[in-house]
Amino acid sequence: MTGRLVIAVDGPAAAGKGTLARALASALGLPYLDTGLLYRAVGRRMLDAGLSPSDDAAPQARALSPADLARTDLRTPDVDRAASQVAAQPAVRAALLGFQRGFGATHGAVLDGRDIGTVIFPDAPVKLFVTASTRARAERRWRQLQGDALLPQAERAAAIAAVEADLEARDAADSARAVAPLRPAADAVEIDSDRMDAKAVLGEALRIVQARTAEIS
Repeated sequence: MTGRLVIAVDGPAAAGKGTLARALASALGLPYLDTGLLYRAVGRRMLDAGLSPSDDAAPQARALSPADLARTDLRTPDVDRAASQVAAQPAVRAALLGFQRGFGATHGAVLDGRDIGTVIFPDAPVKLFVTASTRARAERRWRQLQGDALLPQAERAAAIAAVEADLEARDAADSARAVAPLRPAADAVEIDSDRMDAKAVLGEALRIVQARTAEIS
């Protein structure tokens, strides 16, 4: 499936939206953009410059380069927090808005983030909102950060609890911000990935895509 089909995949951190979006893009032959990575890269630039992520980050957003997006240190807890802070700034979102819309409008795309279906592409024909319990997301993020599975149970539980606390704080900040808060679009289809593996989530998403595109064809 090609063309100008735009699929918006939103949801909180570590819910599995990135994994799903990449798999959808591959299955449907569409370009893929991880929009959250843009804000992570801006947050990383702020930290590297010795600036507070709550300071004006628009200059760093305008200075983003492909090398910034290719960094391997964009998914650490400090960058999580920085990304949430810079994403709350209207000037940063404005600086990145055109890039995101242009990417999707050119040939169609699968984009994942937190406001794709509500702000970036409110008219997208397919909108998915991927969610999961905070505990399940914390375990996934801990593994993603190369958590040591051989840790004693007590240490492992403490490490996951710390990640869970970070995610809860991120959720609260993202949901409460005045600009583009984290929330599902009114016409988004929710996928609860708590007890589903990546293959099952992809299968459900493809079913939704097929049904939605059949409705508009």
